Amino acid sequence: MTKSEGMVRICIAYLTALFVGGASLYLLDHGPLLDALVADLIATGVIFLFSRLYGNSSCYDAYWSVVPPLLALYWLAVGDSAASSLRELLVLGLILYWATRLTLNWAYYWEGMQHEDWRYLMLRQRTPRWALLTDLFGIHLLPTLQVFAGLLPVYAVYCLGERPFGWLDLLACAVTASAITLQMVADFQLHRFIAGRAPGEQLESGLWAWSRHPNYFGELGFWCGLFLFGLAAYPQGWYWFGAGIVLMTLMFLLASIPMMEQRSLERRPGYQRIIDSVSMLVPWPRKRLPGRAE
Repeated sequence: MTKSEGMVRICIAYLTALFVGGASLYLLDHGPLLDALVADLIATGVIFLFSRLYGNSSCYDAYWSVVPPLLALYWLAVGDSAASSLRELLVLGLILYWATRLTLNWAYYWEGMQHEDWRYLMLRQRTPRWALLTDLFGIHLLPTLQVFAGLLPVYAVYCLGERPFGWLDLLACAVTASAITLQMVADFQLHRFIAGRAPGEQLESGLWAWSRHPNYFGELGFWCGLFLFGLAAYPQGWYWFGAGIVLMTLMFLLASIPMMEQRSLERRPGYQRIIDSVSMLVPWPRKRLPGRAE
């Protein structure tokens, strides 16, 4: 099918998932946190069914950025926080900025229903007898729980916040906005390079000269900024809503980055030089290698 036809099917899948997940909220009455989690898992289950229907787990890809603003709006609507409304508006605005940019980036560069993320195929091939469970838990449910954990500070802001707007909110706003913008610039630089690269050429300019994964650094910065907003609104809850940023960091350091780097080493002979000279995640001046003029 064409990309346009595939996009229509993806939109139908998401509208169905969001309708079913949203409708479930009317049947639940266990508090805004647990109700949102159950609705999120139900919507994920619907997307999983569409993934199986189309034989493509990348149907789930946009879920990462589509659901967070909806959860934030739900908590804003039902929350009874006595904290600053300015903070609440800033958090919502920044989540919308992040989600809109990331979703449009996915939609523009999505290749259509014939394309599936190579990592999904690799995960299923590792355990072929358990491919269905790997698809359900590893590719769909685990990322949903990961994002939900990252949004716990947002729940704290809208439903538990009690502190007035202060300097920590300004810091959180600066960190979050800067991280989203950095990620956007990194993605633009990557796509521009891919469009015009020569065989064997490595991306070593712009932000990618300072970090091997500046887009991941920006993504982590976004979740870190939400954590700071949570601290500003409800500091006593740091030990539980801080779980999100910890899990996000572990995911990138132990799964996403190692998988990407192993694939790059297998496909790009010169990538070891990049590993030896460029910081893995945090932007930092590159090392000078013997025999190479920087």
